[in-house]
Parts: sequence; structure tokens; C-alpha cells
Amino acid sequence: MANAIAFLTRTRGRNGRWDWTDWVSYGYLMFGVFIIFGPILWLMMSSFKTEADIYRYPPKFLPHVQETVMVDGYDDPLPLYSIVSGEHKGRTLAQLRRVGLVAQMIDPRNPDERLKVNISDREAIESVGFAFGNYTEVFERFTLLRYFYNSTFITLVTTAIALIANSMAAFALSKYQFRGRTAILMVVIGTLMIPQTVVLVPLFMVVRELGLVNNLWGVIIPSAATPTGVFLLRQYMLTIPDEILDAARMDKASEWKIFWRIILPLSAPAIAVLAILSIIWRWNDFLWPLIVLSENEQFTLQLALNSLQGESIIEWSYLLAMTVLTLLPVTVVFMFLQKYITTGIASTGGK
Repeated sequence: MANAIAFLTRTRGRNGRWDWTDWVSYGYLMFGVFIIFGPILWLMMSSFKTEADIYRYPPKFLPHVQETVMVDGYDDPLPLYSIVSGEHKGRTLAQLRRVGLVAQMIDPRNPDERLKVNISDREAIESVGFAFGNYTEVFERFTLLRYFYNSTFITLVTTAIALIANSMAAFALSKYQFRGRTAILMVVIGTLMIPQTVVLVPLFMVVRELGLVNNLWGVIIPSAATPTGVFLLRQYMLTIPDEILDAARMDKASEWKIFWRIILPLSAPAIAVLAILSIIWRWNDFLWPLIVLSENEQFTLQLALNSLQGESIIEWSYLLAMTVLTLLPVTVVFMFLQKYITTGIASTGGK
């Protein structure tokens, strides 16, 4: 910890003084941190706001809730206001109802007296408060666990199939000499230049003929093998010395055993990188599931978020809370596996 602090606070100036380059460097870094994490923090804070607080202008960073008071004779708590001008200036009153620009209010200490106050003469009494009900009510009002299961199932199964299929194809293209290997590799690389939208219609026709419309497997199978994964793993496996494989063959090891016992363990950093990318791609995938899935029970989290946006009414408090819950799984996965990204790119299989 001390070394990390010393590294983050070191300067180019002498005797611990700040040079002008230090100000520029740290200013640039802080600006970058603000640009990257500012919207995320705002999203998280907004997910704890009430619907009225979200529409507040000017907006506030921290969530606020209006203070209320229980008054004898009323079943529900009444909102409190501070009177800032007019004949009742300086008093704290509770609102009964509002009609146009005039509110009917009472003094909580004298509830029998009814007062009329212009809404411009008052200010709501507020305090910092988190609307945790946004998260609990999401589970009560929507089948969130079903959407979470669908997204998790698609992500994990697609990633598992992609890792196996891509690694096997990469192994063949990197360690075997056969006629047409270069042509196959060129075809794989060439598919990277084809936009996804070009193949959506023929791909949907194939899925429909197979009877996989409104089926999670209709989302999984077309996304299982990716040219990006084949190319990434193939380039990494080229760094594994062929002598290791030759030594294994001399020890009577089968090709299948060489693949599972030698190639995959040595390619673990690259496989971890592909796993991270695949999880992020499949978890955030929206267009293809939107085309294949039309029944609510089969929706992923991304489709469920889209369905919350009605034509006239959008409940932003629930939408923001559900967005945060959708971001959490991939964030946790990236936190635990991000160290493999640098390792998978910088290191070699022979180390």
C-alpha cells in the first residue's frame, strides 16, 4: 500500500515540489477519470432517486427525499414545506392538497386550521435519502430473475462453446500443416470485415427453418464460434514452441491429449482474454436477441430494459435501478479477470 501511494504521488520536481509537468499530467489524468467514471457514478446515484427527484431541475448529484410528518386525523404522511415569503413566512406547514398555483396546507401543531399558500411562497424541506425501494420493487413488479437466468444461460453456454470451438480451430490452424490452411485462415479473417447487419436476414431464415425462433438456442448457436476468437487464439498458439508438441508425441501422447494437457494450459491467458470479451459481447448483445426472441418469458436483461420504455410513460427510477443490476455481473467478471488481458497479449506460451 505504501509503495502504491508513493508511486501515485511521485513528482518530477526536486525535494518533493511539483513541477509544471506534474500539474499537467495529474490534471489530465483526473480529467480522464472524471470523464470515464462520472457518468457511471451519476447513473448509480440516480438509481436511488425517486421519480420526482429524477425530474428535478436543476438536478442534484445526491438523491434527496422530501420530509414528511404524520398528523392526527390523516392516514398518510403529509409533505413538509418551509414558507419563505407571504403572510405565513417562517412557518413550517404540511400540504393537504394542491389546486393550480394554490396549495391547501395545515400547521402540524394545529391541524384544525386550514391555510392557503401560493406555491411560489414555499420550498420543500428535503434531506439526503436513498430510495432503496427502486431495487426491491423491480423484483416485485418484473420477472427480473427470469431475465437474469436467460442472460446468464446464453452468456455462459455461448462462451463455453466459443472457447472450445475457437481453441480447436486455432490449434489446427497454428500447429498442423495441411493443404488449404492459408485459404481457410484468409476466409476467417475476411469474415471480420463483413458487418453483422449484412448477414442478419439470411441468418434469421436459417434459424427459422431450424425451429429455433423464440428459443434461447437460437441466440446461442449462431454466436458460438467467432472469427475474432479463432484469430486471437491462433496468433497466441503460434508462440508455443513446436518442440513441446514433438516431445509429447514421442511420449505416445495422442493429439487430443496434447490439446487438453499442453495447448490449453499454455494458452490460458489468451483464453481468459477471449472469455472476458465473449462474456461482455453476449451479455450486452441486443440486436440478435431482439430479432430471434419475441416472447416475454425468453427476454434477456437487455430486451427487458428496452421493454420498460413505454410509448408515453417511462418509469426512470425502475429503469435506472435495473440498468445498474445489469451492469454489475460484467463489472465483477472484468474486475477478477482483467489482469489476464495484459498477460494474454504480452506474454508467450513458451514461458
